[in-house]
Amino acid sequence: MKSFFIGNLEVKLPVIQGGMGVGVSLSGLASAVANEGGIGVISCAGLGLIYHKSPGDYLNKCILGLKEEIKKAKEKSKGIIGINIMVALSNYTDMVKTSIAEKVDVIFAGAGLPFDLPSYLTKDSITKLVPIVSSSRAAKIICDKWKNNYGYLPDAIVVEGPKAGGHLGFKVNQLEDEQYSLEQLIPEVVSIANLYKDEKNIPVIAAGGISTGKDVLRFIELGASGVQMGTSFITTTECDASDTFKYVFINAKQEDVRIIQSPVGMPGRAIDGEFIQSVEKGLEKPKTCPFHCIKTCDYTKSPYCIVQCLYQAAKGNMKKGYAFTGINVHLSQKISTVKEVISNLKAEFLKAKLES
Repeated sequence: MKSFFIGNLEVKLPVIQGGMGVGVSLSGLASAVANEGGIGVISCAGLGLIYHKSPGDYLNKCILGLKEEIKKAKEKSKGIIGINIMVALSNYTDMVKTSIAEKVDVIFAGAGLPFDLPSYLTKDSITKLVPIVSSSRAAKIICDKWKNNYGYLPDAIVVEGPKAGGHLGFKVNQLEDEQYSLEQLIPEVVSIANLYKDEKNIPVIAAGGISTGKDVLRFIELGASGVQMGTSFITTTECDASDTFKYVFINAKQEDVRIIQSPVGMPGRAIDGEFIQSVEKGLEKPKTCPFHCIKTCDYTKSPYCIVQCLYQAAKGNMKKGYAFTGINVHLSQKISTVKEVISNLKAEFLKAKLES
């Protein structure tokens, strides 16, 4: 596996660990992946719940929690640490400003188009900016808007296909349509990135349903510089979620994966269970909302509180939450270390290369 550059940062292992909230990918998982040469990513979603003992209101707890997770990750690793920030978060601005002030290496921004992301950079910023898109059209719009408004181009682009876990940037009827497959999207986004190659090298990163070394090779051959993987890292000892949560993945079969409608206003891919069935019966409607964590969420119309349910799930309370997953959850067989997952991936990649 060849290294690649995001600006002046050399990513020695072309693997980015996907940001998974709430509390699934924090400093523990991120630092372990960074130590193997990849990019470790902290999810900033719902940090105010995880750091509920911190002073101040929910928004303040989120800022303090993010600072603490960045500090812990930097203590455990000298590798590349990124932050995943959902554009849909009501404290998106706080999370971006804090990440830049704390000199985090990369911001990955998705679940909405981060049109104003470069506006937060300061003179002494070192943070690289990477939007997450689901189409070549979105990639082109972001490149042009950033260039025209800020004289800045993305440092890389993550392309998340329809087989990803969590929130999906597609309509439900597009998820099985070959026209929207990641194999179709990667060459299209690579050709958009190439339009700007005289000004900046913009590596394209493939994401969504990537689980094996053979998958990695396939997308690199299609023009991607690297891949983003989430689900494969959940069943590791270093993952920040509880063991109960991890065993939900180990025990899940392919038929347990389903598409749900999230209060964020996007479809999401999750593992079916008691909580999802309870939501369908209308039994999980929130009575109040102390967080207002998502810009578009109106708790009076919402079927459940997403930040609470993801937080409860990661803690192991599966009666009160569910797990988002990529399409290949059935490949999760046992709890391994991050080192073992990556060494396996390298062996599969090499084998696929020799066979091709």
